[in-house]
Amino acid sequence: MAHADLIAPSIATLPDPQPLKIAGHEFRSRLMVGTGKYSSNSVMVDAIEASGAEVVTVAVRRVDLDRSKEEGILHHLDPDHYFLLSNTAGCYTASEAVRYARLARAAGFNEWVKLEVIGDQQTLLPDTEGLLEATKTLVDEGFKVLAYTNEDLVMALKLEDAGAVAVMPLASPIGSGLGMLNPYAIRTIKQRLSVPVIVDAGVGTASDACIVMEQGVDGILMNTGIAAAQDPVRMAVAMKAAVESGRNAFLSGRMPKREVAVPSSPTTGMVGS
Repeated sequence: MAHADLIAPSIATLPDPQPLKIAGHEFRSRLMVGTGKYSSNSVMVDAIEASGAEVVTVAVRRVDLDRSKEEGILHHLDPDHYFLLSNTAGCYTASEAVRYARLARAAGFNEWVKLEVIGDQQTLLPDTEGLLEATKTLVDEGFKVLAYTNEDLVMALKLEDAGAVAVMPLASPIGSGLGMLNPYAIRTIKQRLSVPVIVDAGVGTASDACIVMEQGVDGILMNTGIAAAQDPVRMAVAMKAAVESGRNAFLSGRMPKREVAVPSSPTTGMVGS
């Protein structure tokens, strides 16, 4: 099957009673995707299109901001078609993250930023103190901050109080593909916060994405899980379906878990009973 056939819209979709809204902006897709690690720009474009994502993140520190250069990522991403979200990936201090957020806005991005402040080079876990500091600074400057953090409820609450328009706890470390390691923490953050909760990092395959969405979170941002697949376009299709399935499963309300068997067929009123 050609990749073009995979991108065709599904025949039937159920309306979501609570569309995803971030800072007053409504999105149809709950899947957000990144632009790094693809083998070519053409594969990246096909995968992003297949994912159905509207929000596409771009690491300001790692890309050429000159949109006229055909070899650059930005040349292939139409800002009229995608909501381009700058991110501060690779920044290790609050001041550095703030500087790159300002650079992105000056280069023509909007005032939205996915804010990352990395605290450890080996694990790539976030420096939450630096993140909180940078969030306060950027919010004061008019930025709409989507803050990438760990699964700590207290820090998530502090980021919301600081003015973040969305909080983005990790499922597991960046690029690990380990899936969600702490579902209780993710559910608790979602239950306690008023702003959208977008799980970011660690989703490795479609089943991971489905399980994450079943926790009731508002969406998922992923990059490596699609880009590092042997067939990124097909994986993008799988991730799109998984996010939608997980969301529908959450909205449906799953059956209770029991430690005993319960017949699935009626036990009374049967012929011969």
